[in-house]
Amino acid sequence: MGEGTGASGRTVVADDADIERVVVSDEEISAKIDELARQVAADYADVDSVLLVCVLKGAVMFMADFARALGRHGRPVELEFMAVSSYGQRTTSSGVVRILKDLDRDIAGRHVLVVEDIVDSGLTLNWLLKYLASRSAATVEVVALVRKPEAVKVDVKVRYIGFDIANEFVVGYGLDYAERYRELPYIGVLRPAVYSRG
Repeated sequence: MGEGTGASGRTVVADDADIERVVVSDEEISAKIDELARQVAADYADVDSVLLVCVLKGAVMFMADFARALGRHGRPVELEFMAVSSYGQRTTSSGVVRILKDLDRDIAGRHVLVVEDIVDSGLTLNWLLKYLASRSAATVEVVALVRKPEAVKVDVKVRYIGFDIANEFVVGYGLDYAERYRELPYIGVLRPAVYSRG
């Protein structure tokens, strides 16, 4: 079992033996999502609808909870999904982006809000924002649950940020290592021994 202090300073215990410590608890995630949704609902009060673009697979947990929170704050949303790859089985972004699943609709004239699980190097997100802008969206903004300021390699404008965390390899709440740990309800640091085995 891992144990650590969450962003609020409370001691939290990790349920998984592969987790060194929890950095953001499920309670903190829930509270932050509500806060972000309230802010987004206010900022987009004058538009008909917001098109949320989820970056699969990592952002799917965040997208689901964030969309529901926006609904509770009276903001109608539509959902769209993209899948891009720049990691493979690695623990850091390669910066080479492949589209695995493109948008299913035209976004010209739409107010797009990209829903990201994590911003680390910023390389993938930077590419994605340029790609979406080329599709003639009215606006393109980003909401990210977590950001690693120390890992940023390119300056990417992220309008809404949940948590800034240290440059450690984290999993949980959609974040994975080799497709594992996405189902954990919190975000925790993966023990280095796990990804240095192979």
